[in-house]
Amino acid sequence: MADSVTLNAQERQGAGTRWARRLRKQGQVPCALYGHKEATLSLTIPSVEIAKAIRHGVRLLDLKHEKGTEKALIREVQWDHLGSDILHVDFARISVDERIEVEVRVEIRGTAPGVAEGGNLISPLHTLHVECLAISIPESIRVNISELHLNQSIHVKELKLPEGVKVLNDADAIVVQVVPAKEEAEAAPVEGDTGEPEVLGKKKEDAEEEK
Repeated sequence: MADSVTLNAQERQGAGTRWARRLRKQGQVPCALYGHKEATLSLTIPSVEIAKAIRHGVRLLDLKHEKGTEKALIREVQWDHLGSDILHVDFARISVDERIEVEVRVEIRGTAPGVAEGGNLISPLHTLHVECLAISIPESIRVNISELHLNQSIHVKELKLPEGVKVLNDADAIVVQVVPAKEEAEAAPVEGDTGEPEVLGKKKEDAEEEK
C-alpha cells in the first residue's frame, strides 16, 4: 500500500483557462475536491508537492485546507500534451472504512520458462480494476510467472490477491501468457492502437479546459 502523505492546499476564487494558466506559472496546480454529497472545493496545491506525491505512487492522502483536513483519493490527473507538467488534479473525499474501486497496475515477477522454450511473453492487461478498502489500496497486483510454460496463461481467477482485495475484471480474462512467436506477431495490435487501458496519470492531449 502506498504511503499516505499530507498536502497543503489553498482555496482558489478564480476559474477558467486563463486563470489556471496564471496559477501554473506561479507554481500552483488547480485542483478540485468532491464527493460524499458535500460541496466541491476549488483548490490549488504547489506543483512540486503534488508532482512528488504522484511520482512516488501516492493514491490516498490527507488534504489540508482552510476548512480542515480531509482524507482524499487522487482520482484523475491531467497532463500537458508532453506529459511533463500537471494541469489539473481531481480528488475524491474518502472515508477510511469505505470500499472503493480503483485501477491498480499489474507487476510481473520472475522469468517464464516458456520464453526459453521458444515463446514470447504477452501481457494483455497492464492494470486491473479492483475493489478494496480505501486505506488498503495495493501499489500493484503481483503475478508470478516462474512456472509459466509455452502455450500457458494466467487468468484473473488464478491471481493471488492481497487480503480484502477483489478484482472486478472478467474472471476468465488473460493477465499474462506465453505464445509461439508466430502467434504473437499475428496478434500484434494495428498501428496507433496500443491495446492499453487508460490509467491514472496517463497523458491527455486535450486537458487545457479548466474544471
